[in-house]
Amino acid sequence: MDDFLNSNEAKWRLARTIVQGIIGAAIMYLPDLIGLVDMPPQVAAFGTAVIMAILSPFMAVLGDRDA
Repeated sequence: MDDFLNSNEAKWRLARTIVQGIIGAAIMYLPDLIGLVDMPPQVAAFGTAVIMAILSPFMAVLGDRDA
């Protein structure tokens, strides 16, 4: 977990970006999947990007705690 959160190697940066994208997409599409909200694709894409922008510094803070 330490390498995943702290390493600047390309493979770990890519892995963090992929995980952030999956988490962002899951959060945005969960209400649509259970039928609570019918969101236009543009809103879902924007929301996923916002969630990824929030997760990036949060993951950096988690990495600092592990050290």
